[in-house]
Amino acid sequence: MISLAKEASLLMSSLSIYRGILNRTVPKAFFKLLCSLDKEPIEFAGAWGEFFQVLSDRGFASNFAGCITETALFDENRFSMLAADNRINELSAEALSATKRDIAAIIKISRITPEQILLGYEHRDELGSFEHSLPRWGAGKPCEEFATLRECVDRLVNYYAKNGCGMFARYRAFIWRNGNIEPVVHPDKISISSLKGYEIQRGLVVDNTKAFLNGIHCNNCLLYGDRGTGKSSTVKAILNEFYKDGLRMVEMPKDRLGDFPILVDKIAALPLKFIIFIDDLSFSTDDKTYAQLKAVLEGGLAARPDNTLIYATSNRRHLIKETYSDRGSDDLHRNDTMQETLSLSDRFGLAVNFSVPDKENYLEIVRSLANEKGLEIDIETLENEAEQWALERGGRSPRCAKQFVAIAEARQLKNN
Repeated sequence: MISLAKEASLLMSSLSIYRGILNRTVPKAFFKLLCSLDKEPIEFAGAWGEFFQVLSDRGFASNFAGCITETALFDENRFSMLAADNRINELSAEALSATKRDIAAIIKISRITPEQILLGYEHRDELGSFEHSLPRWGAGKPCEEFATLRECVDRLVNYYAKNGCGMFARYRAFIWRNGNIEPVVHPDKISISSLKGYEIQRGLVVDNTKAFLNGIHCNNCLLYGDRGTGKSSTVKAILNEFYKDGLRMVEMPKDRLGDFPILVDKIAALPLKFIIFIDDLSFSTDDKTYAQLKAVLEGGLAARPDNTLIYATSNRRHLIKETYSDRGSDDLHRNDTMQETLSLSDRFGLAVNFSVPDKENYLEIVRSLANEKGLEIDIETLENEAEQWALERGGRSPRCAKQFVAIAEARQLKNN
């Protein structure tokens, strides 16, 4: 009778539908450890140390089962892709049987303990007392979708149908780079509740996003106004608020707008909602890139799919930089030219203005942030210092308020 550790090595070796997990760092290192059960102690100990290192680096030293099953959950394979496209009925009976077999194997593998591996090591007697110094990992618990074998397939089908598969299930934020959608591993974690002021403006964007997620009429959105007023922060906070409802975001550089049809082709069939985010958008009068954006927003042959919206931020309401010399140009059809430039911003159905706050609104933001941080400073001193800080930096803004409160908090911590 073979040991549980040896059985686990055979199970991992024979994975088929979920074989892709063997290319992931932790399962790959664990498989290497299992394959060293008949190796010399120095090779076995090296594989043990390597596995524990990668498991620990990913924060799963006390939850091996959670790590292995989560890796499987995010695997992109025939089963997960068909489930994500609501085409699971296209999976053959043989492939479904192999999927169930792999799932059972993964659950069994996730339960292997360090002691069971040591019991299966063929040269354990040569380790002697050294085996007690080997670091132990915690068994932990599998992720919810792999909790019970009986319901596992149905749970996974529902999960993929709601969250997509592969990187779209694992990550919420992406960037368009070199013709591919690449995940943002560490996105900004800013929340809507942490943003102060501009409740009306932010509410318009939130309501538009909710309508989008609920399949109700919604609009492409332009957030425009002065610098430091929270336009980009609002968009990022929207993602963090609604990603659990199937929202994902892809940031697209302005100079890659011509790739928009390629991008939407990659996401149009996915069961998720995507916001294409274009940050700090503006054009010079001789920049013809804006014609590409006009076609993207409305009027191009490549229609924007129903699961996609465009959110853009800009310091300019009409997006086109105009100079006095432009107004005095010798263009015979000046009005037509003006209409062309204004038509771009008009194609955003929702335009939300974020203007610099007046003194009272600025100080209200400062007071809210100071209270949130628990600053121990009297209101009069707080407001005077905050106003002085703003004057030294050329104007009031939420960004300025946040920077001031950060300095005040650091000073308080130092004095304490």
